[in-house]
Amino acid sequence: MDIYLETDRLTLRRFTADDADLLIELDSDPAVMRYLSGGEATAPEIVRERHLPFIIAGYEKWDGRLGLFAAHEKGGGAFIGWFCLRPERDGPRDEAELGYRLRQAAWGKGYATEGSRALLHKGFTELGVRTIWAETMTVNRGSRKVMEKLGMTLKGNIPTPPDMQLVEGAEHGGVRYEITGERWAHHPIAAPSASPIRSRR
Repeated sequence: MDIYLETDRLTLRRFTADDADLLIELDSDPAVMRYLSGGEATAPEIVRERHLPFIIAGYEKWDGRLGLFAAHEKGGGAFIGWFCLRPERDGPRDEAELGYRLRQAAWGKGYATEGSRALLHKGFTELGVRTIWAETMTVNRGSRKVMEKLGMTLKGNIPTPPDMQLVEGAEHGGVRYEITGERWAHHPIAAPSASPIRSRR
């Protein structure tokens, strides 16, 4: 396993070409895809031919230090979804997007906050990231609460992408949150006692 980062309860690793079935299963749950596609599953061929190759190419582009990473529970090793910390396709490396997608079985356990907190810590203390941002639907209160717990600040509203116009709450658009390394350093969640993190290069 090519481990990227560990927390108390989670292991994040780099995806491989053999992981398509994990992503297909994740994207087949209507509840998981509720605010992404209106509950419609991602076609398996799209995952195999486009999404997974793009994820793996990102490791090469960003030297394995940024990208999208598979998340597993330490107790039993179950795949729970993924987290990402990566720049926009042609954006600067010191500005990165934070994101995650978790299986229903992993909801309500604090994993979203735990994994995201670890990525913020790694980004600001090891990877030279200056600003981290995240976006979600305005009506997605669960994700917005995670961003607020992390100390991220609401920066404004964003329009709903054309391919998401039929998603629940599309008429309300989306929201963008941000946090800088300086703000992170002074936020209580960044304290060393908040969560032990073991990072791998």
